[in-house]
Amino acid sequence: MSLSVAALLIAACLAAIHIFVSQMRVLSGVPRSRWLSAAGGAAVAYIFLHLLPDLAAAHRRAGVDSETLYFVIALVGLVAFYGVERRVRLARGSSGESSTGADEKAGGVFWLHVGSLTLYNLIIGYLLLHREEAGLASLLLYGGAMGLHFLSNDYGMQLDHPRVYNSTARWILAAAILLGWLAGWMLEVPRTIVDGLFAFLAGGVVLNVMKEELPEERKSRFDAFLLGVMGYGALLLALG
Repeated sequence: MSLSVAALLIAACLAAIHIFVSQMRVLSGVPRSRWLSAAGGAAVAYIFLHLLPDLAAAHRRAGVDSETLYFVIALVGLVAFYGVERRVRLARGSSGESSTGADEKAGGVFWLHVGSLTLYNLIIGYLLLHREEAGLASLLLYGGAMGLHFLSNDYGMQLDHPRVYNSTARWILAAAILLGWLAGWMLEVPRTIVDGLFAFLAGGVVLNVMKEELPEERKSRFDAFLLGVMGYGALLLALG
Protein backbone atom coordinates (compact mmCIF):
# COMPACT_ATOMS: atom_id res chain seq x y z
CA MET A 1 0.00 0.00 0.00
CA SER A 2 1.40 3.42 -0.94
CA LEU A 3 1.71 6.13 1.68
CA SER A 4 -0.77 8.28 -0.26
CA VAL A 5 -3.44 5.59 0.04
CA ALA A 6 -2.60 4.98 3.70
CA ALA A 7 -2.90 8.73 4.32
CA LEU A 8 -6.28 8.75 2.57
CA LEU A 9 -7.53 5.93 4.79
CA ILE A 10 -6.38 7.83 7.88
CA ALA A 11 -8.06 10.99 6.56
CA ALA A 12 -11.30 9.01 6.17
CA CYS A 13 -10.99 7.74 9.76
CA LEU A 14 -10.43 11.29 11.02
CA ALA A 15 -13.47 12.48 9.06
CA ALA A 16 -15.52 9.65 10.55
CA ILE A 17 -14.67 10.84 14.06
CA HIS A 18 -16.24 14.21 13.27
CA ILE A 19 -19.37 12.55 11.92
CA PHE A 20 -19.92 9.90 14.57
CA VAL A 21 -18.47 11.34 17.79
CA SER A 22 -21.94 12.32 19.07
CA GLN A 23 -22.98 8.65 18.88
CA MET A 24 -20.09 7.42 21.04
CA ARG A 25 -22.03 7.03 24.30
CA VAL A 26 -18.95 5.83 26.17
CA LEU A 27 -17.63 9.42 26.00
CA SER A 28 -20.68 11.08 27.55
CA GLY A 29 -21.32 12.14 31.12
CA VAL A 30 -19.89 14.17 33.97
CA PRO A 31 -17.27 13.76 35.38
CA ARG A 32 -15.51 13.89 32.02
CA SER A 33 -14.85 10.53 30.42
CA ARG A 34 -11.43 9.14 31.22
CA TRP A 35 -11.10 8.29 27.53
CA LEU A 36 -11.39 11.95 26.56
CA SER A 37 -8.84 13.13 29.11
CA ALA A 38 -6.44 10.36 28.10
CA ALA A 39 -6.90 11.26 24.43
CA GLY A 40 -6.05 14.89 25.17
CA GLY A 41 -2.94 13.85 27.06
CA ALA A 42 -1.78 11.69 24.16
CA ALA A 43 -2.19 14.56 21.68
CA VAL A 44 -0.17 16.92 23.89
CA ALA A 45 2.56 14.29 24.28
CA TYR A 46 2.80 14.01 20.49
CA ILE A 47 3.33 17.76 20.16
CA PHE A 48 6.05 18.06 22.79
CA LEU A 49 7.85 14.75 22.30
CA HIS A 50 7.63 14.29 18.54
CA LEU A 51 6.43 17.21 16.43
CA LEU A 52 8.40 20.09 17.96
CA PRO A 53 11.64 18.09 18.46
CA ASP A 54 11.47 16.82 14.86
CA LEU A 55 10.96 20.35 13.62
CA ALA A 56 13.99 21.63 15.54
CA ALA A 57 16.16 18.65 14.49
CA ALA A 58 15.32 19.13 10.81
CA HIS A 59 16.52 22.71 10.94
CA ARG A 60 19.71 21.80 12.78
CA ARG A 61 20.48 19.19 10.14
CA ALA A 62 19.94 21.78 7.44
CA GLY A 63 22.18 24.26 9.24
CA VAL A 64 19.31 26.73 9.58
CA ASP A 65 19.20 28.77 12.77
CA SER A 66 15.47 29.47 12.77
CA GLU A 67 14.04 27.33 15.56
CA THR A 68 12.91 30.45 17.41
CA LEU A 69 10.81 31.54 14.44
CA TYR A 70 8.83 28.30 14.51
CA PHE A 71 8.23 28.55 18.24
CA VAL A 72 6.92 32.05 17.57
CA ILE A 73 4.56 30.59 14.95
CA ALA A 74 3.44 27.95 17.47
CA LEU A 75 2.71 30.75 19.93
CA VAL A 76 0.72 32.57 17.23
CA GLY A 77 -1.33 29.42 16.68
CA LEU A 78 -2.07 29.11 20.38
CA VAL A 79 -3.04 32.78 20.72
CA ALA A 80 -5.18 32.75 17.57
CA PHE A 81 -7.27 29.79 18.72
CA TYR A 82 -7.50 31.20 22.22
CA GLY A 83 -8.86 34.44 20.76
CA VAL A 84 -11.53 32.62 18.75
CA GLU A 85 -12.50 30.41 21.69
CA ARG A 86 -12.73 33.37 24.04
CA ARG A 87 -14.90 35.30 21.57
CA VAL A 88 -17.28 32.34 21.20
CA ARG A 89 -17.62 31.82 24.95
CA LEU A 90 -18.23 35.51 25.60
CA ALA A 91 -20.95 35.58 22.92
CA ARG A 92 -22.63 32.48 24.31
CA GLY A 93 -22.33 33.61 27.91
CA SER A 94 -23.82 37.05 27.24
CA SER A 95 -27.02 35.51 25.87
CA GLY A 96 -27.89 33.81 29.16
CA GLU A 97 -29.70 31.07 27.23
CA SER A 98 -29.40 27.35 26.63
CA SER A 99 -26.77 26.02 24.25
CA THR A 100 -29.23 25.87 21.37
CA GLY A 101 -30.57 29.38 22.00
CA ALA A 102 -27.07 30.76 22.47
CA ASP A 103 -25.98 29.25 19.15
CA GLU A 104 -28.82 31.01 17.38
CA LYS A 105 -28.15 34.33 19.13
CA ALA A 106 -24.38 34.18 18.45
CA GLY A 107 -24.54 32.47 15.07
CA GLY A 108 -21.90 34.64 13.40
CA VAL A 109 -19.40 34.01 16.16
CA PHE A 110 -20.13 30.29 16.11
CA TRP A 111 -19.41 30.16 12.39
CA LEU A 112 -16.16 32.02 13.01
CA HIS A 113 -15.34 29.14 15.35
CA VAL A 114 -16.26 26.56 12.73
CA GLY A 115 -14.28 28.48 10.10
CA SER A 116 -11.16 28.47 12.26
CA LEU A 117 -11.50 24.72 12.85
CA THR A 118 -12.07 24.16 9.14
CA LEU A 119 -8.73 25.83 8.42
CA TYR A 120 -7.22 23.74 11.22
CA ASN A 121 -8.54 20.55 9.61
CA LEU A 122 -7.31 21.56 6.16
CA ILE A 123 -3.83 21.90 7.63
CA ILE A 124 -4.06 18.55 9.44
CA GLY A 125 -5.26 16.82 6.25
CA TYR A 126 -2.52 18.43 4.16
CA LEU A 127 0.20 17.39 6.60
CA LEU A 128 -0.82 13.74 6.35
CA LEU A 129 1.28 13.70 3.17
CA HIS A 130 3.98 16.18 4.21
CA ARG A 131 5.67 15.37 7.51
CA GLU A 132 9.16 15.89 8.88
CA GLU A 133 9.75 12.12 8.85
CA ALA A 134 8.71 9.97 5.91
CA GLY A 135 7.37 6.46 6.36
CA LEU A 136 4.34 4.58 7.60
CA ALA A 137 5.31 4.68 11.29
CA SER A 138 5.47 8.48 11.29
CA LEU A 139 2.14 8.66 9.46
CA LEU A 140 0.45 6.35 11.97
CA LEU A 141 1.80 8.28 14.94
CA TYR A 142 0.58 11.55 13.46
CA GLY A 143 -2.80 10.15 12.45
CA GLY A 144 -3.26 8.47 15.82
CA ALA A 145 -2.48 11.65 17.74
CA MET A 146 -4.82 13.74 15.59
CA GLY A 147 -7.58 11.14 15.91
CA LEU A 148 -7.33 11.17 19.69
CA HIS A 149 -7.29 14.96 19.63
CA PHE A 150 -10.45 15.04 17.50
CA LEU A 151 -12.25 12.77 19.97
CA SER A 152 -11.70 15.31 22.72
CA ASN A 153 -12.23 18.46 20.65
CA ASP A 154 -15.29 17.27 18.72
CA TYR A 155 -17.01 15.96 21.79
CA GLY A 156 -16.63 19.40 23.35
CA MET A 157 -17.95 21.07 20.20
CA GLN A 158 -21.09 18.95 20.01
CA LEU A 159 -21.65 19.39 23.74
CA ASP A 160 -21.44 23.19 23.48
CA HIS A 161 -23.31 23.53 20.16
CA PRO A 162 -25.43 20.37 19.78
CA ARG A 163 -27.96 21.56 17.18
CA VAL A 164 -25.65 23.32 14.75
CA TYR A 165 -22.75 20.91 15.17
CA ASN A 166 -24.83 17.81 14.48
CA SER A 167 -26.79 19.32 11.60
CA THR A 168 -24.03 21.07 9.67
CA ALA A 169 -20.66 21.72 11.29
CA ARG A 170 -19.55 18.10 11.60
CA TRP A 171 -19.95 17.59 7.84
CA ILE A 172 -17.93 20.70 7.07
CA LEU A 173 -15.12 19.62 9.39
CA ALA A 174 -15.11 16.09 7.98
CA ALA A 175 -14.95 17.41 4.41
CA ALA A 176 -12.07 19.75 5.35
CA ILE A 177 -9.89 16.80 6.38
CA LEU A 178 -10.44 15.08 3.02
CA LEU A 179 -9.91 18.32 1.10
CA GLY A 180 -6.68 18.85 3.02
CA TRP A 181 -5.49 15.39 1.99
CA LEU A 182 -6.43 16.16 -1.63
CA ALA A 183 -4.50 19.43 -1.50
CA GLY A 184 -1.51 17.57 -0.09
CA TRP A 185 -1.69 15.02 -2.91
CA MET A 186 -1.98 17.66 -5.65
CA LEU A 187 0.16 20.49 -4.30
CA GLU A 188 3.62 20.59 -2.75
CA VAL A 189 4.65 23.83 -1.10
CA PRO A 190 8.18 24.83 0.04
CA ARG A 191 9.51 23.02 3.08
CA THR A 192 9.66 26.23 5.11
CA ILE A 193 5.90 26.70 4.69
CA VAL A 194 5.22 23.09 5.71
CA ASP A 195 7.35 23.63 8.82
CA GLY A 196 5.38 26.78 9.58
CA LEU A 197 2.13 24.84 9.26
CA PHE A 198 3.40 22.21 11.68
CA ALA A 199 4.40 24.91 14.16
CA PHE A 200 1.01 26.66 13.89
CA LEU A 201 -0.71 23.31 14.35
CA ALA A 202 1.35 22.61 17.48
CA GLY A 203 0.10 25.78 19.16
CA GLY A 204 -3.47 25.07 18.11
CA VAL A 205 -3.45 21.51 19.45
CA VAL A 206 -2.10 22.55 22.85
CA LEU A 207 -4.74 25.28 23.23
CA ASN A 208 -7.62 23.13 22.00
CA VAL A 209 -6.70 20.27 24.32
CA MET A 210 -6.33 22.44 27.39
CA LYS A 211 -9.55 24.43 26.81
CA GLU A 212 -11.42 21.11 26.97
CA GLU A 213 -9.59 19.91 30.08
CA LEU A 214 -9.52 23.03 32.26
CA PRO A 215 -13.16 24.23 32.65
CA GLU A 216 -14.33 23.30 36.15
CA GLU A 217 -17.76 22.15 34.98
CA ARG A 218 -16.17 19.43 32.81
CA LYS A 219 -14.68 17.77 35.92
CA SER A 220 -11.76 16.49 33.89
CA ARG A 221 -9.65 13.54 34.98
CA PHE A 222 -6.04 14.51 35.62
CA ASP A 223 -5.06 10.91 36.28
CA ALA A 224 -6.38 9.86 32.87
CA PHE A 225 -4.75 12.87 31.18
CA LEU A 226 -1.42 11.95 32.80
CA LEU A 227 -1.84 8.33 31.74
CA GLY A 228 -2.44 9.49 28.16
CA VAL A 229 0.70 11.64 28.27
CA MET A 230 2.80 8.82 29.71
CA GLY A 231 1.40 6.08 27.47
CA TYR A 232 1.69 7.91 24.14
CA GLY A 233 4.93 9.51 25.31
CA ALA A 234 6.44 6.11 26.04
CA LEU A 235 5.37 4.89 22.60
CA LEU A 236 6.94 7.93 20.91
CA LEU A 237 10.20 7.56 22.83
CA ALA A 238 10.36 3.81 22.14
CA LEU A 239 9.89 4.35 18.40
CA GLY A 240 12.09 7.44 18.29
